Amino acid sequence: MAPTLDDKLVVAISSRALFDFEEENRLFEAGDEEAYMRRQLELVHQPARPGIAFPLVRKLLAFNTAEAQRVEVVMLSRNDPASGMRVFASAKAAGMHIERGVFTRGRDPFSYLRPLGAHLFLSANEADVRQALSIGFPAARVMTDSTPAGDRYPQEVRIAFDGDAVLFSDEAERVYQQGGLPAFLHHEVSHAATPLAEGPFKPLLAALHRLQQQADASQTMRIRTALVTARSAPAHERAVRTLLDWGITVDEAMFLGGLEKGPFLREFEPDFFFDDQTGHVTSAARHVPAGHVSSGIANPAA
Repeated sequence: MAPTLDDKLVVAISSRALFDFEEENRLFEAGDEEAYMRRQLELVHQPARPGIAFPLVRKLLAFNTAEAQRVEVVMLSRNDPASGMRVFASAKAAGMHIERGVFTRGRDPFSYLRPLGAHLFLSANEADVRQALSIGFPAARVMTDSTPAGDRYPQEVRIAFDGDAVLFSDEAERVYQQGGLPAFLHHEVSHAATPLAEGPFKPLLAALHRLQQQADASQTMRIRTALVTARSAPAHERAVRTLLDWGITVDEAMFLGGLEKGPFLREFEPDFFFDDQTGHVTSAARHVPAGHVSSGIANPAA
């Protein structure tokens, strides 16, 4: 039987999201592609330092056992194939079993998300993230200057999500932008029993939920999720009822009523936080690894 990824959680990730290639990337962004390639080949036997998404990927791969391979991580990179050798060598040196990759030498890589059936795409390239979202895949631009993840929870994959325009559609956010807080509250209270439409990251939350359910008694890794939203009571009810309608639970929910999210995320200590608003992402990145989701009315160019 041919190999398939159908029964796995699939994460596609760029080399800069997984490893710290910021110094080398400056050569690439300066337009000196040949110098970038030479530098990567010179360093092919020198493992790269971990990038911001490294702890998340390492923990997800820990769900794989000899009996069951439940997570697949695939490199999806604008690197050239020769530079890709350093990526695979760095992963091997870190004890990460990553065997698949697509390297496009500067061309757009996002279309390969379709045959991969990816549940998440992490990249430092904003254009690639926007394109991935436009074709229906959960994607976020990794803030490479984020504070690295903590190490207090080695047996838990901890992921935090914003609500509107991330887990949910931007329907309510549009009402808020157009009519302000009173219109938003009236709309959400009057529609409390009507589930919100799916947002771009609902497929990832659902895939994490399935992964947690698949874990047997011998599995030491667990998943802990949090909804971290600017909503407050009484607008909280529609968000909670939507998750119940989906048959998905989150472990923690923070209804912050517009308070700065960063300090609360510092206490939760996620391996990654996803939000559509740059202000919230900037606040979060001072405390935890964060990614910007270029979707919804807050990102009009999306």
